[in-house]
Amino acid sequence: MSPRKTQALSHAGLLLNGSAPVATSANSRLDAIVVPTARPASALLPVIKLSARLNVPLVILCSRQAQLTQVVDRVKRTFGARALVVQVPDDYRPPCPAPLTSAERFQLASAGRSSDLSAKRNIGLLLGRLRGWSKILFLDDDVYGFGPRDIGRLAGYLDRHPVASMASTKFPDNSVVCHARRIVGFRQDVFVSGATLGVNLKHPELSFFADVYNEDWFFFARHAAERQLPRIGDALQQEYDPFADHERAAREEFGDLLAEGLYAELERGPESFDEHLTAATKPRLWRDFKDDRLQTIEETIQRLDRVGGRLDVVEYAKMKKSLDTANEWANRISPELCADFVDSWQQDETMWQKMLCNLPSGLSNRDALTELQLSQWASCGYGLPAASETNFAAAGAV
Repeated sequence: MSPRKTQALSHAGLLLNGSAPVATSANSRLDAIVVPTARPASALLPVIKLSARLNVPLVILCSRQAQLTQVVDRVKRTFGARALVVQVPDDYRPPCPAPLTSAERFQLASAGRSSDLSAKRNIGLLLGRLRGWSKILFLDDDVYGFGPRDIGRLAGYLDRHPVASMASTKFPDNSVVCHARRIVGFRQDVFVSGATLGVNLKHPELSFFADVYNEDWFFFARHAAERQLPRIGDALQQEYDPFADHERAAREEFGDLLAEGLYAELERGPESFDEHLTAATKPRLWRDFKDDRLQTIEETIQRLDRVGGRLDVVEYAKMKKSLDTANEWANRISPELCADFVDSWQQDETMWQKMLCNLPSGLSNRDALTELQLSQWASCGYGLPAASETNFAAAGAV
């Protein structure tokens, strides 16, 4: 019988050290920096300035508070900036069969989680393939603290690796449960993420971003299993209160349990990734890991009760409510559902890769966005004519 899979304090053993200098060439440049954003245009100024400094164009994928015309105005007022700005409709999905991992039963397990981050990142992958690009950098709109040298090293690693990333450490990029564990005194590491993720689009086994919390961990799981996921230093993330809304824990729990369980299996031994996947499609693995997950949450609650007197009363109450919510949702998740998700994810990945093989390449922005059925966009830049290349008609703009 295989040893029980326990939630790890750190997954650093799955990473490749990316701190060493790499030889770069003219081919080491990025083709674009892709920014999925839902924040007001003012939040994008640091990344707009960074792209201008690097002389790398932006692809800014907007929704919610990010409005196309306002973002275009920011780009046009920043010296040296160039960008393709796209308004992404609510509930957008690429023009392909709906993923099995987006089925209602999985959405219910995620407490009706509503996020368009996976959809935007998939747009970035598809747009890059349609345009014929080689390398892109996904950059979230709330990360900062790195410069051209870091980006150059990341792009250099993409010459030999399918992905390369950074970890947000100063304000840790963790789930609600992991934030709570750190605060009450448990050791808790930070893994790399999609917040700063370089992707070699020419890789033959390019994955996709499933619509679940920790979608980035699933995207680069194969590379982590093969110890081919370089960590290129650290980034900074804007602070937020992870306990402000206890329902955040409910929306995260399914994806957190799945990702932590899968990565615990990847660290178990030297088997191939496919062998680990086979184990992860069996409910037995998830019965063991669910027990461990519940124990992890329970010991965090117990430690919180012991150290709670050192915390602000309001902070304690919010943290306790969030942990109780995580515990409630973890109890609801069945091992069979977890195994079903992993199986569905693999079927989705097979369909995705077949679709990529059939995509045209070398298209213009206009033709690529038409292929993706995205009708509100603008290609703009500092010093370019006011009516550069646009398609505002669907938005009612003039």
